[in-house]
Amino acid sequence: MNPWSVEAPCTSACVRAATPRVPLGETVRRYVALTHTLVRAGAMGERLADPRILRTQAHAVLDALGVRLESGPSLPGRAPGALIVANHISWLDVVALLAVEPVTVLAKREVGQWPLVGTLARRIGTRFIDRAAVRELPDVVDELADMLRSGRSVLVFPQATTWCTVAGGRFRRAAFQAAVDAGAPVRPTTVDYVQHGEPSTVAAFLGGDDFTTSLRRVAAARDLTVRVTAHPPLWGSDRRTLAARAQAAVTDTVPPVHADPYARA
Repeated sequence: MNPWSVEAPCTSACVRAATPRVPLGETVRRYVALTHTLVRAGAMGERLADPRILRTQAHAVLDALGVRLESGPSLPGRAPGALIVANHISWLDVVALLAVEPVTVLAKREVGQWPLVGTLARRIGTRFIDRAAVRELPDVVDELADMLRSGRSVLVFPQATTWCTVAGGRFRRAAFQAAVDAGAPVRPTTVDYVQHGEPSTVAAFLGGDDFTTSLRRVAAARDLTVRVTAHPPLWGSDRRTLAARAQAAVTDTVPPVHADPYARA
């Protein structure tokens, strides 16, 4: 079985909005604001990889789309050199996570081919993998371990694909071997979406969706909030155990969170 790839039963039919869409005029305004934000980010060149700039620009993307960010307080042990593992619902997950903590991202190769987004992803140092190339797995794990040893934190999505809810597919174990080899902590993180306080799948990027279709739904969503919840770090010497413990932490009931001070009210 390919540890980088998995077929999810979630399809675009799983997507629903918890509230009516915003008026067309507001959707257009969001597109204009997003275009301005992305063009400005692109003009920054390599400076975009600076953690402070990257965090600011990630917040700007969320603001442009009218998406509110909520995140819990920082936890003890939040230090560089950690493997950050999160559930995967949407391309928007990455933006929200970078707005909380700019880190190196491990992403599928296709993201690097998206217009403009791929260019920006490369400039912030994203590491792309070919999920169909099983033979590359040992080299990828070794590279991740080297990053962790050097003090760089790396974000991975061990579910290997997007799901419509937090409790989607099981965590694949491959990336956890890098944390074991490097003696690095694993930091589980939960990402979920709500509208008017109710769970929403409107941001999900599923099945036959293309990026444009998913972006259109997000840009038209009313009162969309993305919540990022960090859990205590995990340590261990067995990737199977680490993966199971991380999944349990991520998929537990999401606790109340506090509004991020950088988020737009």
